[in-house]
Amino acid sequence: MVAEILAALMIINSLLDTDLYKFSMMQVVLHHFPAAQVEYRYKCRTPGINLVPYLDEIRSEIQALCRLRFTESELEYLGGLRFIKSDFIDFLGLFHLPEKSIFVGEGEQPGEISITVKGPWLHTILFEIPVLAIVNEVYFRNTRQPPDWEEGRKRLRDKMNLVLEAEDLSAFRVAEYGTRRRLSRAWHDEVVRELKACMGAHFAGSSNVLQAKEHGVTPLGTMGHEYLQACQALGPRLRDSQVFALETWAREYRGDLGIALSDVYGTDAFLRDFDMYFCKLFDGARHDSGDPFIWGERMLAHYQANRTDSRNKTLVFSDALTFPLAIELTRRFAGRCKVSFGIGTNLTNDFGHQPLQIVMKMVRCNGQPVAKVSDSPEKTMCDDPAYLAYLRQVFQLPPA
Repeated sequence: MVAEILAALMIINSLLDTDLYKFSMMQVVLHHFPAAQVEYRYKCRTPGINLVPYLDEIRSEIQALCRLRFTESELEYLGGLRFIKSDFIDFLGLFHLPEKSIFVGEGEQPGEISITVKGPWLHTILFEIPVLAIVNEVYFRNTRQPPDWEEGRKRLRDKMNLVLEAEDLSAFRVAEYGTRRRLSRAWHDEVVRELKACMGAHFAGSSNVLQAKEHGVTPLGTMGHEYLQACQALGPRLRDSQVFALETWAREYRGDLGIALSDVYGTDAFLRDFDMYFCKLFDGARHDSGDPFIWGERMLAHYQANRTDSRNKTLVFSDALTFPLAIELTRRFAGRCKVSFGIGTNLTNDFGHQPLQIVMKMVRCNGQPVAKVSDSPEKTMCDDPAYLAYLRQVFQLPPA
């Protein structure tokens, strides 16, 4: 009983408190790449943030995270998802995050902290989302206490009303994607509860599996950048790594979870590989960097060029979205394709202060550097300039 009470007081008190795509990728890792070794590295993109005074709190929360196990009810819930297989549930029944694989300390610059994860991909893949949520909540509970709850609630109501009061947005669908940059677990819970209560059919669900379970909404997500990055080291050769990643995904899910991520090598390289076979096989694609209107138009033209009816395909937008931008995108593409929106920080950390722009990305797989070359240059991430230059050459990308 004491252990349960202490766990409830921690920022993360369930291993389900993460994004669905971590589980969908983890199942692929179990079945196809169980021996892969990886390294992740944390980065704060917001200048002038001093997290060093809170290092002990962050370490304590991570230690508690590593003590968590999946409960029987959590495993039953995951096992009820149509694409989750029984052997994966058996593995999760034995799973815990290995504390020996995560290293937390001071960074090289004043106020900067360093978080590195090294170990088997299968055993470390679930670190990213809860660790980022821990850093956020520790920072904001020390610097924004108490939060202006009424301001946050007003902003949330105003966003929902933009959709509810419009007459031409019957097709508008939004999902909550805000776990990693949320103000707190309590606010995250309130946001999902309000979206479900007020938005009706406009609310598609949540990327967070625990929120989906507790509120009876749909958990959403397919693949993340790390999956395609790892395939740079796991595939037959670098030039074929994107095709290898998509084909491996298709073998695992047989047409389910069919939204492809388009920006690990930039849109040009994605479209070169996303041929007629993939256009017809996958349900759609996700935008996560660059101009969303240009990307959407290019995707529709690409479907047309590959004799694919775009009206049956879904474009998912998830890059720094706000409700006004999502509404504008809905109107631009109405009747031409299906559209869906994943809104994160703008839902779970919008109180008038500056949210933290923090990420935790894979930088190595099996000892080899891996890279993400984004359509937004500031999102490009690689710690090996020579490898990044080689990747740009192989995928016919412009120099940085």
